[in-house]
Amino acid sequence: MDKKIAIIGGGNLGSAIAQGLIQSGFIIPGNIIITKRNIKTLQSLAEQGVLISDNNGEAARFADLIILAVKPFQIDEILLGIRDDLDEKKHILVSVITGISIMHLRDTLSKPIPVVRAMPNTAIAIQESMTCLSALSINGDQVNYIENLFNQLGKVAWWMKNWMDAATVLGACGTAFAMRYIRANIQGGIEIGFDAATASLIVAQTVKGAADLLLRNNSHPEQEIDKVTTPKGCTIAGLNQMEHQGFSSSLIKGIVASYDKIAKE
Repeated sequence: MDKKIAIIGGGNLGSAIAQGLIQSGFIIPGNIIITKRNIKTLQSLAEQGVLISDNNGEAARFADLIILAVKPFQIDEILLGIRDDLDEKKHILVSVITGISIMHLRDTLSKPIPVVRAMPNTAIAIQESMTCLSALSINGDQVNYIENLFNQLGKVAWWMKNWMDAATVLGACGTAFAMRYIRANIQGGIEIGFDAATASLIVAQTVKGAADLLLRNNSHPEQEIDKVTTPKGCTIAGLNQMEHQGFSSSLIKGIVASYDKIAKE
């Protein structure tokens, strides 16, 4: 029998997960329940057949797999609110909350519930997420189910739990970093003569193609860079100017700053 899934927290990420699961065909909409205080914002999911509720306990009792997609400051109150509804023989708990460790979840629950920490990004809604996973007290069948679920929505990598903060920066914050690079590229394109729509199309498709080259060829970025840099050419001139302005250095510093922010909290 198909597992039923509860998503506690129907914000941007929780809704994106629900939408991605539906679009992938992994689960029928009627086997998903999603909660939020203001359920009016979930009407588009309800129209697709997803169950919506403002009662977290009801959602926990309905489901076999519970995905926690709330703000970090809300998690303790929510866990304590559903603790009596959880059964270690039935439930798997999956957290997609930044900065909340697996041990924090288990200690708050005081129950040996199988726990998974998952760090997807918002591309999960179009089944193109990079999701990093770590787990505690789950068996082989549960591992396979969780991996299969997130593989429907992009690509998956398992990590030691103490690496999850770093994985969050590259895989989740990284979406924003990539978007900022794309935005700057579009602005440059407008400055050299393109209208905004055309510049956006060219840049987005170029970035998508560049990423696909790495994924399909399993190659290093420098190998692909070498293919388009000719002696005294325009590509190397642009790359060198970017490096003179601290392009790579600023990206690295930004990644480290994001990691330090998570590590201190």
